[in-house]
Parts: sequence; structure tokens; C-alpha cells
Amino acid sequence: MRYFQPLAAFLLALILLFFPLSAQAASSSSISRSVGKGELTGKDFSNQSLIGQEFTSVNLEQTNFNNADLRNVVFSSSTLKQASLHGADFTSGIAYLSDFTGADLSDAVLTEAIMLRSRFDEADITGADFTDAVLDGVQIKKLCARATGVNSKTGMATRESLGCR
Repeated sequence: MRYFQPLAAFLLALILLFFPLSAQAASSSSISRSVGKGELTGKDFSNQSLIGQEFTSVNLEQTNFNNADLRNVVFSSSTLKQASLHGADFTSGIAYLSDFTGADLSDAVLTEAIMLRSRFDEADITGADFTDAVLDGVQIKKLCARATGVNSKTGMATRESLGCR
């Protein structure tokens, strides 16, 4: 009997080593509505309420999100090259591994947004408010190099919201 527990533990460890259990987490798509995957190039979402929507692996090049309500929206592994988010409210949104190259983020509210591993090369950020947003340090440096203006809704200067020196 004194060998039973160590033997049972050894056999269980051996089984788990060769037949590991797969971890399955709840998908965010099961929690929120997903707009879709694939191609939405050039679509017009201007002035629409898209609160809590999810855009995963979507091509959103040249898509119009002007003045859209994007609070709590998720952009994951999506392309937003040349997209227009002028005046959009992206408060508490998530943009992970997304490409905003050449996008218009002017006068957008991006407060408390998490935008890790995303690119903002050549994006227009005039008057954008990044207060309490989380971005990669390299991206902050690049954004600070061209940050100008004051957000018309929040009154926050872009440079100040990014913590530029």
C-alpha cells in the first residue's frame, strides 16, 4: 500500500506527458458579437455604434470609421491601413497585432485603449487623445515625434496624452 500512491502519481504523470489535456479558454467571440473575418475593405461604418464588436483577422484597409462609437471594440490581427477613424471614440478598445499604417486617427478618442504590438507608421494623430492608453514604447516614441493638436471633445493635447517629453 505504501508504494501505491507514488506508483499512481508516476503513472498519472506519464499519461499526462504523452497524452496532454488541451487547454480551452472561452473565446471572446462567444462573449461579444463578431463582425466577421476576412475582407471588409472600404466599408463605411461612419457614425455607427459598434460598441463591443470584434474584428479578428479582418482586412479593413480604407474602411471609414469616422465619428463611429468604437468603445470596447476589439481589432485583433487586423489591417487598418489608410482607414479613417477621424473623431471616432475608441475608449477602452483593444487593438492587438493590428496595422494602422497611414490611418487617420485625427481627433479620435483612444483613452484607456490597449494597443500592444500594433503599428502606427505614417498615421495622422493630430488631436488624438491617448490618455491612459497602453502602447509599445517604440510606437510611443514614433508617435511623439509627430504628435500635435488638441482633441476637440476632451480638450487633451496629443503630446500630453502620450506622455511625450
